[in-house]
Amino acid sequence: MPDSLRLPRPGRVLRRAALAVSLLLSGVLTAGQVIAPAVASAATVSTSITVDGSRSGRVFDGVGAASGGGGNSRLLIDYPEPQRSQLLDYLFKPGYGASLQSLKIEIGGDTNSTDGAEPSYQHTKGTVDCNQGYEWWLAEQAKLRNPNIKLYGLAWGAPGWIGVNDPANPSPGQPYFWSQDMIDYLVGWFGCAAQHHLPIDYIGGWNEREYNATWYKDFKAALVASGHGGTKVVAADSYDWNLASDMAADPQLNAAIDVVGMHYPCGYLGAMSTCNSTPAAQALGKPIWASESGSQDYDTGAQAVARAINRDYIDGKMTSYMNWPVIAALYQNLFFSTDGLSMATQPWSGSYSLGRTTWVTAHTTQFTQPGWQYLDQASGYLGGNRADGSYVSLRSPNTSDYSTVIETVDATAAQSATFTVAGGLSTGQVHVWATNLNSTNPADYFVHTQDLTPVRGSYTLTLQPGYVYTVSTTTGQGKGTATAPAPAPLNLPYADGFDTPAASTSPKYFSDMNGAFQTVGCGGGRTGSCLRQMAPAAPIHWTDEANKAPYTIVGDSTWVDYTAAADTLFEQPGAAEVLGRVNQQGRNDNGLNAYHLRLSDTGTWSILKSDLNWNFTTLASGTVPAPGLNSWHHLALTMQGPTLTAAIDGTTVGTVTDYSFTSGMAGLALTGYQTQQFDNLALTPGTGSGTSFTGQVPSGVTGKCLDDSGNSAADGSKVIIWTCDPTDPAQTWTWNNGQLQHNGKCLDVIGAATASGTLVDQWTCNGGGNQQWTVQSDGTLKGVQSGLCLDDPAASTTDGTQLIIWTCTGAANQRWTLP
Repeated sequence: MPDSLRLPRPGRVLRRAALAVSLLLSGVLTAGQVIAPAVASAATVSTSITVDGSRSGRVFDGVGAASGGGGNSRLLIDYPEPQRSQLLDYLFKPGYGASLQSLKIEIGGDTNSTDGAEPSYQHTKGTVDCNQGYEWWLAEQAKLRNPNIKLYGLAWGAPGWIGVNDPANPSPGQPYFWSQDMIDYLVGWFGCAAQHHLPIDYIGGWNEREYNATWYKDFKAALVASGHGGTKVVAADSYDWNLASDMAADPQLNAAIDVVGMHYPCGYLGAMSTCNSTPAAQALGKPIWASESGSQDYDTGAQAVARAINRDYIDGKMTSYMNWPVIAALYQNLFFSTDGLSMATQPWSGSYSLGRTTWVTAHTTQFTQPGWQYLDQASGYLGGNRADGSYVSLRSPNTSDYSTVIETVDATAAQSATFTVAGGLSTGQVHVWATNLNSTNPADYFVHTQDLTPVRGSYTLTLQPGYVYTVSTTTGQGKGTATAPAPAPLNLPYADGFDTPAASTSPKYFSDMNGAFQTVGCGGGRTGSCLRQMAPAAPIHWTDEANKAPYTIVGDSTWVDYTAAADTLFEQPGAAEVLGRVNQQGRNDNGLNAYHLRLSDTGTWSILKSDLNWNFTTLASGTVPAPGLNSWHHLALTMQGPTLTAAIDGTTVGTVTDYSFTSGMAGLALTGYQTQQFDNLALTPGTGSGTSFTGQVPSGVTGKCLDDSGNSAADGSKVIIWTCDPTDPAQTWTWNNGQLQHNGKCLDVIGAATASGTLVDQWTCNGGGNQQWTVQSDGTLKGVQSGLCLDDPAASTTDGTQLIIWTCTGAANQRWTLP
């Protein structure tokens, strides 16, 4: 009988069953990705809801999401077909998935704006290129699927020429955002929108940088004068409602601002259970929005998003919810790598994953449209109690249709809601859709559960805890059926000569972290296309990292032993770098674990390592004949185990031993904002690359082995320690490209969390950084995403102890022997 079909020994099954019962009774068995469906008792709360079409409320402005701030959509454009179109359909196609009603796009500024940098359409004053980046492409795709989608532009940074000579500049000679240059820059951006046949419905100022009242007045006047007076100005896209009070006191400022937008009115990275605005904001008589919210995991953040979409209006009369970001299409070494409505991190394999947040969003967007009206008398809290859940009702402006969206995220028991329909609204059949947020089975998301026919205008619905429901007279809803292929590594060797056109002006799979790397004609007498850093001066930055130098990354974080090589040309004095074993990046680019081979135009070279605080350590250094300007030179950094070897123009110049980083991606970098060039990127495997094994993984705790509880193939099965038994299939693991796999599932940090103490289990392999591990020189296994080590808590010797991640110490309970 094959091992995969062999059953565990009966005694072991009983021991594990007893352990499970013990843990359940003790309350330990509560964490994990698989949550049992709630068992509801008889309804204890009853709510009467009168949906009266003659009553009033504010006008609904839609639910949307942001592409920008920054780089979170970067990998989407490089996805192959049909997966790319499937993802776009799940985001924008009506009656299919999230069915987004608005899209905020970043107005690129050549600077990091959270998890990457987006290019400016005007790196130098007067030189316009309306095809930079991928935001125009994304907006076109959104409009193609939903012609009614609203578009909203916002800047996080700006190129370095902005405001340098502005007389109001408090730092003369330095870039200055609140300038006439910036107004002209934004008005010019409308010209690019016109080239792409994209109407811009809303425009903002500077993301999360408060506001300048005089600038907004001048900006509004410039929009009107240039023929864009129909575009509404949103401000201040910041963290408070202070602008609303100032608008009330300043009629000119009030006239300049059409929509008051606040970020995270429900709180940041929390439950988003209370979502207040201010009386001053509500008294303006203008739309008030949660113009950025979310920042939640694409799957586990669904509960918070469900609360916020409803409670923004109930608590604060906000009429639009804008999720940040639209999609997690970015590398998994970045800080916000799983935030969005879906996750798409492997364009080379086409693999992607839809989150519950997609379906929570659909419960509003597939049953309403901007222009519908909230019904205040039919919106509130179930039983008058926040803990039981919330509901909002909206009616169509031109028909008798209505929809009510209900969430019972925090409820602990079944409830009932009795609806009475009045005021000219349809008393015909209503359709009930439901999502079970306590389930990990996608079949339980966005399900058409039943149709109800009101009796004398009334009907009653039973509400289970942990659900989102929509009750609607509308039809046309649907749930897409496209499925993604399995994840797979990006195999070495990998090369890019930059001559093959990519889907955007960036090379395929390259993601800029600062600066703007674009394929252009080569310099130095070389034919063909090369990669050039296009920003000639430091931009107006949004993030506050200590090292703001341009760099771009590419590849697979599971690469271990390989050579990263490229040609470089110095257009200006400065230094260029090849990066290797690029793994975790600090939040907002505030550090990077990586090795650097650096060469300057004067001939100095060095091997360096950087850390998550941008501390640089020189591991080796020296000099070679000065490369000078406008000639090509070859850099190669070989990483074989702990040995790092630097070669320049084919000659080895230095070797050093360092144990800090054992795997990671590749990259190209500069030390300042020069317009240097690169060509012929080549990533070739070393002798240890791609090795795999199958067998036991003994712990440093004597006699204990890595074990899958019950030898299960189910998602959420606990990963534990157990007495080593070479005949037990539950202890057979396969190491493959930085992943530990059992029964086809991957060793996984639950919820992609990064906190010490987070439990690990096994889960369907998805390429996430929470499923990737690097072998350290001391035998520890460090998580690529968290930077923490696989840990047997308190060095327990109790069979069945579930493993966690913890700060790396190198102690025995964190050491694992890989065959």
